Amino acid sequence: MATGRNILTWFDGSWHDGDVAVISAADHGAWLGSGVFDGARSVNGLAPDLAPHCARVNRSAEALMLTPTVKTADMVDIVREGLTAYDPAVAVYIRPMYWGIDGDGTAIVPQAGKTGFAICLEEIPMAPADVTATLGRTRFHRPVMEDAVVNAKAGCLYPNNARMLVDVRSRGFSNALVADALGNVAETATANIFMVRDGEVFTPIANGTFLSGITRARHISNLRADGVTVHECVLGFEDFEAADEVFMSGNMNKVTPVTRFEDSSYQVGPVTRRVRELYWDWAASAG
Repeated sequence: MATGRNILTWFDGSWHDGDVAVISAADHGAWLGSGVFDGARSVNGLAPDLAPHCARVNRSAEALMLTPTVKTADMVDIVREGLTAYDPAVAVYIRPMYWGIDGDGTAIVPQAGKTGFAICLEEIPMAPADVTATLGRTRFHRPVMEDAVVNAKAGCLYPNNARMLVDVRSRGFSNALVADALGNVAETATANIFMVRDGEVFTPIANGTFLSGITRARHISNLRADGVTVHECVLGFEDFEAADEVFMSGNMNKVTPVTRFEDSSYQVGPVTRRVRELYWDWAASAG
């Protein structure tokens, strides 16, 4: 599924122009859902946290019982080679991915050592700085490890996210604030979540029901280095109703301010703006 333009695909040892077909109808990933991916960004010639994103796709593969075939450092080199085809001013979405090819004797378990791999680069602009989100509650929740592979960035998890989005969009919200199985806030349907109260920052503690994002960790590190108190803790919906500011954290747009959660409204406040400044200052210093 191409969401951008000016696509390059790395497959079978080389780069190809366009959205290349890389998976066969009988591949395990096509009919049994054994596909994982990750997402990084290149913006203004910078690719923040590229290596951690490449390392995570290998961990995701292992969580889905796939055998990763490309070392992190080699993956980074491949991506950087592909990025030379783009103007540095262009924002590029970087998506490495694995999928199963054959199954074992039962067909259900992916066969060890038979793993497909590709990287897709797509030109996708960053969202304008004034773009905001609104959040609604949904009856769908994040699963636990015993129910789903929540320790992987796996394609088979996303139909649940899609249900969340369709549910809240029917009531006029752009995203969902989602609970875990115990009813505590976990994340949104598409990104990690933060709130601000009395100048301090709060985010749901990583409890195994959602991916504790690479960009999330970067924001926490940057804020603490800037002298801001950050709490990773159990949060309920009532905490967000009482928040001063709320923002989403994800690789695609890094920081997205939230202006409403159900009947609660927020301004785009100073902490949210500072988080964005800190992120891009860090990215520039990290090269």
